Amino acid sequence: MPHAPVGDERLIRRDSRARGRLVDFYTAVPAGHGDGRGLPVCLILHGGSKTAADFPGLGLGRFLTDAVRRGAPPFVLAGATGDRLFWRPDKGDDPQRMVHEELPRWCAQRGFDTTRIALWGWSMGGYGSLLLAEAYPGFARAVAAFSPAVRKGDEVFTSVSHLRGTPVGLWCGEQDGLLDDVEDLAAELPERAARLSTGPGRHNFGYWSRCIPEGFDFVAGALRG
Repeated sequence: MPHAPVGDERLIRRDSRARGRLVDFYTAVPAGHGDGRGLPVCLILHGGSKTAADFPGLGLGRFLTDAVRRGAPPFVLAGATGDRLFWRPDKGDDPQRMVHEELPRWCAQRGFDTTRIALWGWSMGGYGSLLLAEAYPGFARAVAAFSPAVRKGDEVFTSVSHLRGTPVGLWCGEQDGLLDDVEDLAAELPERAARLSTGPGRHNFGYWSRCIPEGFDFVAGALRG
């Protein structure tokens, strides 16, 4: 975790009609940028073992400030709890619609610039980020997927052509059982991956935390005005 201060970081409860329940809603603004008004947004889709309530403990606000202090254009982070539904509709519970419709609205109420949105997720959330970008082409300026839980022949693969025009960054550890599938996905993208990074690491935050600086630089570049 970088030795950088946390800016305006909040974790509140919001009523999600898409999910039919109250959810934790997280936002983080880089230190030195006040309440983040006017800054673009990176929406976070968590993996199966985390929720939005875990984001402060993962140091996401510190990673964000560190990225900006290293020269990345400032942006804000925002995410909400989607539970373990792989960010897909399940009867009356639709976390994908929450991310597509409600998160941007909640962010706009904070004064963030929701005309510039990127997606970032890991594991299950990486899968969900790619699936969302495919379902709504043009919604996101870029997708950063860390070890996305994809499998050849799944919905992400069958709709991969819908990612044309959306820069995609993929990261996966060399000791991760998903590596072959992630590399297969990179090979099937309609355009060459904007980032494809592999290195020593497993399917855990020990690896993903080492990827966050590069991932945030990628997101910041895509969100540049």
